[in-house]
Amino acid sequence: LVPLMIGARDMAFPRLNALSFWLYLLGGLVLWLSWFAKGGAPHAGWWSYPTLSENFPWASPGHGQDYWILSIHILTLSSLAGAINFLVTIHNMRTRGMTWMRMPLFVWAIETYSILLLVALPALSAAVTLLLLDRQAGTHFFIPSQGGNPVLYQHMFWFFGHPEVYIMVLPVFGMISEILPVFSRKPIFGYKAVAFSTLAIAFFSMLVWAHHMFTVGLTIGLDSFFMISSMVIAVPTGIKIFNWIATTWRGNLIFDTPLLFARGFIGLFTLG
Repeated sequence: LVPLMIGARDMAFPRLNALSFWLYLLGGLVLWLSWFAKGGAPHAGWWSYPTLSENFPWASPGHGQDYWILSIHILTLSSLAGAINFLVTIHNMRTRGMTWMRMPLFVWAIETYSILLLVALPALSAAVTLLLLDRQAGTHFFIPSQGGNPVLYQHMFWFFGHPEVYIMVLPVFGMISEILPVFSRKPIFGYKAVAFSTLAIAFFSMLVWAHHMFTVGLTIGLDSFFMISSMVIAVPTGIKIFNWIATTWRGNLIFDTPLLFARGFIGLFTLG
């Protein structure tokens, strides 16, 4: 959709685009095949906190957890390749006359999502690399009995893990911002506010990761900062919701399936 929306013939790097897909498929296969590895599937949950993910007899012996780590590395390379391709395409291949303030809001969402991928994924890669070294190379970055700190893994993981929430939902926000105007038969209300609120959500999403870690013993000051930043991120999100509702207000609504899904999303997301 991105090349179509910006008037480009294709993505900037078609072969990188293909590589991104095939790495995604390979990473998924490695993840699924980890179930059949020696010692069985990874046992540590999707976040793989130490010490559950360490190579202890009572935790995650065998190779299932190692395959999980390998799959995360492959999927990270896939996502980074795709993000770089999106950014180069959007920055360099917009058709003549398509300024930033004329760009479709879905493209704004993909631009922002790509930036978040570039910032957040290296932290995850570093975390699982240190975890792999703990398991296979005799290091002890996350093993408390050897002077390591398992909370370090949590910081690295959630520095990725919370922006990941918005990496998943920002493209959806872009879709909603395209569907509502079409099925309301009127332009989006507050185009600039919707575009800049997308950037604001991305910025604040990098400042809230430790609200997943309120029980690990952080100081009151840090807990308060992450509590406040978690509340502040509701402001740009609220801007989007009000603009979406204003777009449908007094519009010539066409109650086809896309509009029903979009309106349902607004209600569900507001409650969430």
